[in-house]
Amino acid sequence: MHARKNKEGGNQMKDNELLFDRKSHVLYSKPCKKEIRAKIALHYPEAEREAIWEQVQRQYAVFLSDWRNGVGGTYDCIAIMSYYVVCKAVTSFREIEEMEENLILPIFRRLKFVDCNKPFWRKLMYKAFVRSKSGCDKWHDYEMAVAPYETDKPIYYEFTACPAAEFAIKHGLTDIMPALCNVDFASMELLHARLVRTTTCVDGCRCDYTICGNKDPYLKEHPEYRDEKGYRRNK
Repeated sequence: MHARKNKEGGNQMKDNELLFDRKSHVLYSKPCKKEIRAKIALHYPEAEREAIWEQVQRQYAVFLSDWRNGVGGTYDCIAIMSYYVVCKAVTSFREIEEMEENLILPIFRRLKFVDCNKPFWRKLMYKAFVRSKSGCDKWHDYEMAVAPYETDKPIYYEFTACPAAEFAIKHGLTDIMPALCNVDFASMELLHARLVRTTTCVDGCRCDYTICGNKDPYLKEHPEYRDEKGYRRNK
């Protein structure tokens, strides 16, 4: 394995030198790498940062060594979990939650003109979820079902299989899953919408998504709270 010198004088491992099956798996995204390295810089002196980052890289490769195929954002979740395992002594639940928000929310902030209270946007959102389901059906990673659209009623869909949840259960990392799942609530809030969720794939048989406008009376019947594990959920 070759490595290049970094500015601290040590060796820095390149991403393309990481040993994992690249026919079955992909590398974490560049934004995710940037996010992890930024957090490492917050917690460790400069002379130690490259060594810590390399530990995260190697943990990522180890995690993929016995993991089945998957696509999309699951790999960034695995990278964040790798950071969590290596840097558990210095990181926190809120920091992991923040990292996921920094990766997911920018695209939703660019869609702030969307208003789920208006029928036009609600129907458009529904069509987007149906497209997502067709992707899941094609890739066979997330198992997704979308309820038929009903005017003036919340949108409903659910996942009955989630690779990120399966991974967390397999590796004993379910304690950090709420920090990765809670971003679903934050993303909807940027679209003048609200997510109502009662269960997830980690602690139940499905992850449910009931989505309505932030002015919908439905919300009064389902107040939000944080459970003892840190999940945002609804009654």
